Amino acid sequence: MRTRRQNRAMSAAAAPFGSGASGASDSGPSGASGSVAPDASAALGAPAALDGALWETVDGLVRWLDRESPLPPEQERLLRILKLSEEAGEVAQAVIGAVGQNPRKGHSHTWDDVHSELCDVIVTAMVALRTLTPDAQRVFEGNLARVAGRVPGPSAPA
Repeated sequence: MRTRRQNRAMSAAAAPFGSGASGASDSGPSGASGSVAPDASAALGAPAALDGALWETVDGLVRWLDRESPLPPEQERLLRILKLSEEAGEVAQAVIGAVGQNPRKGHSHTWDDVHSELCDVIVTAMVALRTLTPDAQRVFEGNLARVAGRVPGPSAPA
């Protein structure tokens, strides 16, 4: 498990790839914003497609990880997928710390920490997807559109 200091250091290491990381706000889910795939945009009434710069950043991270890895490509690929479980565990740890569920540790995290850990899951998943396919953006946008297409329209019963 990484400490918050290690997380900040990793964010700083990703900065040369144009991650544009900024401090998370303490707003809840209703304060979330962002853009989605074109087909999903129509279904959700959201802004236009994910910016290509996002996927350029992911490509840069994958190239960097590939270059620095001493492991065979197949093993590296599997470990990038398994990394998702580690990151999801860090989300759980941050939520437990934010609500103070562990009486021994108290309120060890903030909701900003939860936001940051969720972003780590998203980035890790994007890197894993890009590692598996060079067409990650199309695959992601297609799946996002499929999921968004399940959202009932305004005339559909609740």
